[in-house]
Amino acid sequence: MSEVSARAAADQDQDQPTVVVRMADAGDLYIAWRWRGVPDAHGGAAGGIGVVPEEQAEAAVRRFAAALPAPGAPGGLEAALSTGELASFDAEQALAQELSAAFLPYNLAVQLHEWYSRGIRPRVCVQPSPRVGQIPWELIAPDPGLRLVDFADVCLLAPSGIVHAPARVGRSWENDRHLPVVAVLDPRVPGFRADSVLGSVLGRMDATAPMSQLVAGLAERDRLLPKVEDPVAAFRRTDLDRLWLSDALHAGASRLLYVGHVTAAVPTSGRSESATMHLACTADTLGFADLQRDHRPFSARDLLLGTYTLSETPRSGPQLWPIPSRVALIACESGGDLRFGEPLGLVAAMLTGGAELVTSGRWPLPTDLAFHRLGGAPQDARPLQDAVCAINAAHERPDPVAALNDWQRTRLTAWREHGGIENSPLVWAAFATVDAHAAVGDTRRD
Repeated sequence: MSEVSARAAADQDQDQPTVVVRMADAGDLYIAWRWRGVPDAHGGAAGGIGVVPEEQAEAAVRRFAAALPAPGAPGGLEAALSTGELASFDAEQALAQELSAAFLPYNLAVQLHEWYSRGIRPRVCVQPSPRVGQIPWELIAPDPGLRLVDFADVCLLAPSGIVHAPARVGRSWENDRHLPVVAVLDPRVPGFRADSVLGSVLGRMDATAPMSQLVAGLAERDRLLPKVEDPVAAFRRTDLDRLWLSDALHAGASRLLYVGHVTAAVPTSGRSESATMHLACTADTLGFADLQRDHRPFSARDLLLGTYTLSETPRSGPQLWPIPSRVALIACESGGDLRFGEPLGLVAAMLTGGAELVTSGRWPLPTDLAFHRLGGAPQDARPLQDAVCAINAAHERPDPVAALNDWQRTRLTAWREHGGIENSPLVWAAFATVDAHAAVGDTRRD
């Protein structure tokens, strides 16, 4: 890994070579790629097309899906943390090699490695098809000792129709970076106990917890909403509903940090807009989502349509919730848009509301408590809290994509060298960043 680390320090002042990879399901899986702004004389500039036979694509997707946490299935979470292929390094590496054989075209791998051999890390912007929306491109292994994230920065493409929508008002990190961070941290969902299905994600907080220290750091710099004197008071609040969120965003925000529950829409439903965040909204709250006990979830449809058809004086979602430049949605399958042909879920809603980039999760996330109780992780291990802290730090950097990938490289190093369920990719590989700049061909960073 010392060689990989050295390559990571390649000349940062150069324009980063960027390849756009788009995929389409049509029985077989079709993969097309092209390079941006790279003349042939510099090598690796030619694009290409690859075809993955349907049976091979389906087999690889099934195998990977079987390794993911399945909280709703009997033993589905325990299996992922104990016997699944993401729970041991050797099994996970073999899985990563199958994913590479299926989904990384040989000619593209050669072009990427040519840049790597020159000490330059290119950027790979992926637009997956719905069938492969949960595949972690960072993990795929073209060689037993090499992963894609070792020699490339990886992000996801925002849907171009959303980024180019005439009514969209994009926010600028360069202009807003000094503004507060709106933090919705494990809000208390009305009608649900802490140990229930919509209960606490982070568990009981104390001043020494990584997340408490994150809050304390933001509060000391007067960058945190809600304002708190005691960092622990930022968690499990009962006032963080959609009305509070609207007020906080209208007051001005640089970022939105959400850590909590997301209920993803089922891909076969075709209704990506029904994905919901769970804030502290009570049953009498105006919104499109169906009630759950004493609680009305906050849906992507709410974020998109606002109170259209619900009020005599309707306002659009972006008018009610002007989304800041950078958004982190730390929740199970918060990036579920990728699994739909028409991506209108929470990520798309955030981009429509003005976000430049959104970091979200591709699959269900085990809590730290699950790692301890079901995976046998050390009691001082905090994989989920560490991930939140890393994403929060990355969103403060000029290039959040590279910063998040840098953290993932450190986790990959720990996984290679030490193993241990607390270092497994079950959490750290779940996250990817959708970048609106990549969709419009703007690879410059602040």
